[in-house]
Amino acid sequence: MYELSNDHVSIVISSKGAELQSIYRKDTGIEYLWSGNPAFWGKKSPVLFPIVGGLKNNRYTFKGKEYAMGRHGFARDRVFTMSKQTDDAITFSLKSDDETKAIYPFDFIFSINYQLIAHQVKVSYQIENIGDEELYCSVGAHPAFAVPLLADTSFEDYYLQFEQKETAPIWPLSDEGLLLSTPTDFFLQEDTIALRKSLFYGDALVFKSLQSNSISILSDKHPHGIKVSYANFPFMGIWSTKDADFVCIEPWCGIADAVTTNGDLTTKEGIHPIAPKTMMNRSWAIEVF
Repeated sequence: MYELSNDHVSIVISSKGAELQSIYRKDTGIEYLWSGNPAFWGKKSPVLFPIVGGLKNNRYTFKGKEYAMGRHGFARDRVFTMSKQTDDAITFSLKSDDETKAIYPFDFIFSINYQLIAHQVKVSYQIENIGDEELYCSVGAHPAFAVPLLADTSFEDYYLQFEQKETAPIWPLSDEGLLLSTPTDFFLQEDTIALRKSLFYGDALVFKSLQSNSISILSDKHPHGIKVSYANFPFMGIWSTKDADFVCIEPWCGIADAVTTNGDLTTKEGIHPIAPKTMMNRSWAIEVF
């Protein structure tokens, strides 16, 4: 485990998956990340790479060859190398090897940087194509925030506040976690979602067309909360497992396969081509108050 701290906030990161394990505010003593109780969901903030969501039959094809890969890719289960640390930032890296190339035939270096800026945690992803052919990937975040934040409040005392009023549907998922062909009406010039456990009984709320660049978790019972800011993440998932005390706000640069997919990685929705010897960068941030 690695710890990073400033005058306001301390965070803990595991080398496995370069996954955040704690976001703690010093002046209030509030822990903002989910506990990781394995009775509900044993992760806290996994990174999603080189795909987001599930593949149809857990398979994809590239240049006529079929490969198998599980939901959200493999990075969250790999051990990263801590490659750089300063007073306010730390970087972890994962490089392709024979094991990754057996299921994902590309040469890459995937780096995750965590930086503390006052009460904010900035998370940056860099995918570098070190190979000689175009690389195809998606990347996404999956942080689980503790709801309720305070012991004398309940899950239903909280709501999600969107930056803008939204008119946007959600895309239902099949039992296999694939996107169905027809969206369902959800937002109609609204900017809040009242939290209730049953909201997630049908899996995640998946959005493709939000205008907001931030979503906050708030309560009218106290002034504390979380703001997740993101840009250049075209998809959003909001999720909790059944009856658990957390909510995930998930900025995605990728999305699950549709039930109608042909399985070709190069035409997969949300996939990003990266030219040889170039890189893709994305960042998002968590502010705690």
